[in-house]
Amino acid sequence: MAAAPEPGEPKERKSLKLLGFLDVENTPCARHSILYGSLGSVVAGFGHFLFTSRIRRSCDVGVGGFILVTLGCWFHCRYNYAKQRIQERIAREEIKKKILYEGTHLDPERKHNGSSSN
Repeated sequence: MAAAPEPGEPKERKSLKLLGFLDVENTPCARHSILYGSLGSVVAGFGHFLFTSRIRRSCDVGVGGFILVTLGCWFHCRYNYAKQRIQERIAREEIKKKILYEGTHLDPERKHNGSSSN
C-alpha cells in the first residue's frame, strides 16, 4: 500500500503526452497551438461542408485546417518565445554589468555626470 503524500509535498501528476512524445503541459506553446488547431479544423471542415455538402472532402479540409492552424500557431508562438528569451538574456547581462560597474571608475553614468559638473 502506497503512503499518502504529506500536505506540504507537491503531488506527482501524470503529464498529458500527445502522440507519446509531446508533453503538452511542459512544452511552451503546445497547448495553445493544439487548442487553436482543433478550433481551426472545426471551422474549416464545417464551413466547407456548408458550402459543398460533401462529407468526405469536408473531413479532409478539417484535417488540413488542423495541420495548418496548429503549425502556424506553433511557429508564431515559438518565434515570439525565442525573441522574448533573447531579450531577457540581454536584460540580465545588462543588469549584471550595471551591478558590477556601479560606483567604479568604469561606470558610464558616473563619467557622464562627472564631466558635466566640471
